[in-house]
Amino acid sequence: MTSCGSLSLGRVPARRRRLACLPLALASAFGGMALLQLTSIAHAQQDAPALGETVVTANRTPQPLSDLVGDVSVVDRQTIERSGAVGVADVLARLPGIEITRNGGVGNTTSLYIRGAETRFTAVYIDGVRVDSQSTGGAGWESIPLSQIDRIEVLRGPAAAVYGSDAVGGVIQLFTKRGEEGVAPYAGIGFGSHGLRKAEAGVSGKSGAFDYSLGVAHEESRGFNVLPMDKRTPSKDGFTSPDRDGYRSNAGNLRLGYQLTPNQRLEATLLYSDMEAGYDPPVSFRTRPPIQFKNDISSNTLRTAGLSWSAKWNDIYSTRVQVTDSQSVYKTQPSFYRTETNLRGYLFQNEFRFGPHLVTATLERREDALENAPTTSSGLFSSKRSQDAVSLGYGFVQGAHSLQLHVRHDNDSEFGGKATGSAAYGYAITPRLRATVSAGTAFRAPTLYQRFSEYGVASLKPESSRNVELGLQYTDGGTHAGIVVYQNRVNNLIVFDGSATNCRSGFGCYASTARARYQGVTLSGGHRIGDVTLRASLDFQDPRDLDTDHLLARRARRHGTLGADWRIAGWTLGAELQSSSKRFDDAANTRTLSGYTVLNLVASTQITRDIGLVARVDNVGDKDYTLARGYATGGRNAYIGLKWTPQ
Repeated sequence: MTSCGSLSLGRVPARRRRLACLPLALASAFGGMALLQLTSIAHAQQDAPALGETVVTANRTPQPLSDLVGDVSVVDRQTIERSGAVGVADVLARLPGIEITRNGGVGNTTSLYIRGAETRFTAVYIDGVRVDSQSTGGAGWESIPLSQIDRIEVLRGPAAAVYGSDAVGGVIQLFTKRGEEGVAPYAGIGFGSHGLRKAEAGVSGKSGAFDYSLGVAHEESRGFNVLPMDKRTPSKDGFTSPDRDGYRSNAGNLRLGYQLTPNQRLEATLLYSDMEAGYDPPVSFRTRPPIQFKNDISSNTLRTAGLSWSAKWNDIYSTRVQVTDSQSVYKTQPSFYRTETNLRGYLFQNEFRFGPHLVTATLERREDALENAPTTSSGLFSSKRSQDAVSLGYGFVQGAHSLQLHVRHDNDSEFGGKATGSAAYGYAITPRLRATVSAGTAFRAPTLYQRFSEYGVASLKPESSRNVELGLQYTDGGTHAGIVVYQNRVNNLIVFDGSATNCRSGFGCYASTARARYQGVTLSGGHRIGDVTLRASLDFQDPRDLDTDHLLARRARRHGTLGADWRIAGWTLGAELQSSSKRFDDAANTRTLSGYTVLNLVASTQITRDIGLVARVDNVGDKDYTLARGYATGGRNAYIGLKWTPQ
């Protein structure tokens, strides 16, 4: 008999025993090291909020970070601007527990993994508006315009008991700017490698009961050849594509608010983004004779709209009513493909506060619709479904104790009822040291494409998960430290089975027969020494298919960041290392993607009182690496931007 702490593993094979013990083994090995260095590293990296800051993502209601029992990061506008990043996913990839993959450059298909969980397992909202795809599943990260985002909140860990279907791995909320007192115009330009050009302008403000924010932006780049260097010569591989794969993006947003009374607010939000990007079709790299072709063009269009009314009736009771709508359209030319997802949401949320107690009761409805046209000759495929939900939440914060309980029931028009729940408890061991423990269940219903397309199987079951995690956090002024140990098991994992024979398509179809386990340890921190701020995060994870015992594709077992910012003579100078171990590009673990480490440098300053400058060089060593087999990354690239914000 072999055991892992108090967990008996019986006759489980030796290899499986080692895997099952991984979270506890890593916690023992690295947790002790972290605690010995609490004065030099910290949980709250540069992107994390102060403990008194209010966040809404964890429980869907504004609460101080110190009251929450969850693994949360916050990225503010200043951090976004200093990053010099072009895409939202690139900013998120610098946070603990998050990895991304991209099929080439900005504008091409981008996937995001929280704690190794599939990209469709992250629930994504923009100003409270749900964004999702009912074809591939998950948000189209390449279509979300970073230029319009003012703040990002990330919750790692399941939250289906609060948000319903999809929140298996985590939740990401993106917020546009809200107008403040006075008038605040801005304008900016930027230039970078590969012919990158950026321009943005906007204005926000507040007058009396009315506040507003308007922003527009344009970006374009000649891009680079997304084929890896060793795939570009026909003499070696019988394939050539010497073209550049550039992109062009236009985006804008409008946010309006009106204070009807001191305790009632009406708000409307609109966001639009249109991204066109060149890409190389997935043809064989070893065809004879050599093939030469021009770029296909993919376009992603995203529209979101939301209308909400919130009211605080007295010191005890408040309500919020919200109606939201989003549309995501992806299409390609001249090789024709088009898919359109429309989501409509209705929310009625009630909050009751009694001293240290917070009770929430929510009614919610979600309507999904998909239109998909695979080829010019095939007929239009369309389908709809809906989910109705009721949820209850309870929070208690007093002294050293924090408790959060949630339960939710979703009734799907196709699958019937699905219940989820979560429980989390935090205890302040000392004023600086806090321990947390949580457990929860989650699910994701199959997409309409996975059920009803030519590759679909109508009998697919919802994917379901069970998660447990332990955390330890330390805070002392400019020093913070943390460790989180987690394990998330998913049943009925949906995969594409190319060997299936009972499919309408001869290429195979979807199947909900797999099982997966996402487990690991996240260490993260930061420490301020005078004018220097240090930050670091390190993830050890084992995202694994339990049926085959293979690692899940494109996810590393180790990844992390190490950075420092130095304020000197009116400048902020920064350096950051991003590192990842090797990954496998396929489910069979036969094709390896090499590990990599890249160095990024950034500098920012105020040239005048009203004009700021940011300069950045990514991949200083010009490291040649890939995030997805057959697609190159951009190598060394530089960016410089100026922004006018009158004071």
